[in-house]
Amino acid sequence: MEIRRDDPTAPHVAGLLAHHLAELRGEMADFAFALDATGLAVPEVTFWTAWRGEVLTGFVALKQLDPQHGELKSMRAAPEARGTGVGRALLDHVIGEARARGYDRLSLETGTAALHAPAGALYRSAGFIDTDAFADYRPSPHNQFFTLSLRES
Repeated sequence: MEIRRDDPTAPHVAGLLAHHLAELRGEMADFAFALDATGLAVPEVTFWTAWRGEVLTGFVALKQLDPQHGELKSMRAAPEARGTGVGRALLDHVIGEARARGYDRLSLETGTAALHAPAGALYRSAGFIDTDAFADYRPSPHNQFFTLSLRES
């Protein structure tokens, strides 16, 4: 699998990103905070795609909240790539990038619906712990928040 920096507005990303947004907004309505291509293309967000040969298998983004704090945004494995290690590879990539940038912590927001259970398990297996809402998020029964300390112990 190859993970490369990419353009979230590129045509090869459009279908998977549309699927991602439709699924989240269909499940969570006003509590889905996933960014569209325009939101993922701002300077404080870095976007990567995962590939197996010529097949797009997923994407992930990292948003800088401040010089010590990053947010994992919009991580998605393509439906046909679920269970193949794409999510773990993307998560490991973002954690490595956050460490390389010198962040003290990496946080994320995700949903509480059943479709989010595998993602929550993946985040916990990487050392993320439950935390309070951060940045501009507000707590709700539809959202959960995680953080990972990146400081050396």
